[in-house]
Amino acid sequence: MKKMTSETSKKLRKESIQRSKNFRNGKFQNLDLTPALTEGYGYFKVLYEFFFKTVNDRRPLRPIPSVKTNLLELDAKEDVLVWFGHSSYFMQVDGKRFLVDPVFSGNASPLRGSNTSFNGSDRYKVQDLPDIDYLIITHDHYDHADYPTLVQLPSKTGMVICGLGVGRYLEKWGFKPECIIEKDWNEELDLKDGFHAYIKPARHFSGRGLIRNNTLWMSVLLKTPSMKIYIGGDSGYDTHFAQIGSQFGDIDLAILENGQYDLKWKYIHMLPDEVLKAAQDLNAKRILPVHSAKFAMANHAWNEPLRCITALNEQLQLPLITPMIGEKVQLKNLEQKFRKWWEPE
Repeated sequence: MKKMTSETSKKLRKESIQRSKNFRNGKFQNLDLTPALTEGYGYFKVLYEFFFKTVNDRRPLRPIPSVKTNLLELDAKEDVLVWFGHSSYFMQVDGKRFLVDPVFSGNASPLRGSNTSFNGSDRYKVQDLPDIDYLIITHDHYDHADYPTLVQLPSKTGMVICGLGVGRYLEKWGFKPECIIEKDWNEELDLKDGFHAYIKPARHFSGRGLIRNNTLWMSVLLKTPSMKIYIGGDSGYDTHFAQIGSQFGDIDLAILENGQYDLKWKYIHMLPDEVLKAAQDLNAKRILPVHSAKFAMANHAWNEPLRCITALNEQLQLPLITPMIGEKVQLKNLEQKFRKWWEPE
């Protein structure tokens, strides 16, 4: 692998951003108009409700159920996914290992202790991970790009895949420039050995601090020798799901955000019924709802996302999978069952 200087990577990054059709007027843009808040709602009202509105069970009163799979002793031939809560998960498929949006610090905010993880949800640390072939960062928000976690990962990581602009953080955090792959929407990556990554749109935003949309958010269609897996990142509902479904046909597993939602910001986070609609658009054979069960970032009960999507799916009967944190998902076992662990016993 040819070494690259920081100055060279900075120059190439700037050129790639300026060439992007999705970068206009100094900011990255969504495919369609995407207000941060739904019409009729203001920031002050949203902030007031977040800090002062009483929501029953916004945080669990007891440690949430979880298990711990020993990732260091996995059979190399086993095709598995292990969810760490929120939008963090590990996948081993067709002999390669992937890690998505890892957050192991116990905090989803730049201010330590201001948005802490639920009791029982922090079963894993970086030292519990085997070496990773590909680390995927869908966007730069604190609950997806966790500095305390990521600074520990360079020695365990082969390559990093991220959207345009995100690499500048990763370089600062210890990843070598030549190990960072920054891509625009609708670009493809040949990962060799029959693996391909297709960088696709999401309907969201980016930013760490006060500056928004200076880096690109994304979803990824991961094509392995035997499977197609959609990594949704954070996204409101939009036409890109149907476009991806039309392009790739049946998708073996769609991993979609379902949590931290509110009608007030419906354009940037899907409501549970929209998650099921997106899965149908994607022609998904199985659906894994994520973005819940670790942090309280919206005014709903901690277990409402799973409770609600399960209830809505009773009529549709889509293949919904709902593992506990740390529970092994057998990627090629379509008959695997999961209990409703979020319900009170």
